[in-house]
This record gives sequence, C-alpha cells and structure tokens, in this order.
Amino acid sequence: MKFISFFLLFATFAFCSEFITKSEYAKMLYKNPRGIGCHKCHGDKGEGSLIVKYKAFNKKSNKYEEKSLKAPRINNLDFKRFQAAITDSKGIMPSYFLTQNEILNLFEYITSFNKDKKDEK
Repeated sequence: MKFISFFLLFATFAFCSEFITKSEYAKMLYKNPRGIGCHKCHGDKGEGSLIVKYKAFNKKSNKYEEKSLKAPRINNLDFKRFQAAITDSKGIMPSYFLTQNEILNLFEYITSFNKDKKDEK
C-alpha cells in the first residue's frame, strides 16, 4: 500500500511540468514582487501613472505651488534599461532583489502590453 501511494504521489509530480505558467508567474511578480506591486505606481499595463499631487512652498515666489509625482511608463523600455531600473533602484523606486530569471519574465510580461514598441523619453 505504501508503494502504491508513493508511486501515485511521484507520478503526479513527475507528469506535472509546472503548477503555474510563465505568464501567470510574471503577472504575480508584477502585482506583488516583494512587497508593493509595480502596478501601484506604473499602472496595470506599465503605462505610467500619477502617484500623488502635493503643494510645495516656493521661497522665491513666496507661494505654494502644486506639484506632482509621476511614475514613468515602463512597457516601452529596452531590457538593459529595465534591468538597471530594478537592480540599481534610486530615489523612491524600491529594491526588489529579483533573480535574473524573474527580471526577464517581468520584462516579457510588461512589454507584451506595448503595442507600438516606440520608446518615449
């Protein structure tokens, strides 16, 4: 009986190549890589979005000015720029400590939303 149970368990895992598809894994990484998800700032499809509007005091004009903090579009970056942004995080961009395979999966997922493939600067 133990042999049959062990064989069935082994056969189940041996014939299931993956429990989650590459696309599903990439979507999961985008929604919650290691804490806050990319979509919170960069939008559901990497198109960029407004994070916050605020007022800052300008000492020269002696008035408050409305300012905004925007996350850039990321679905149009080449792989080198995308990888550098994730691994060399600066400013408010958090560090995620993703593996090279995770970065590649995430890159493929995000760029799949970019229909025109044009680089905006």
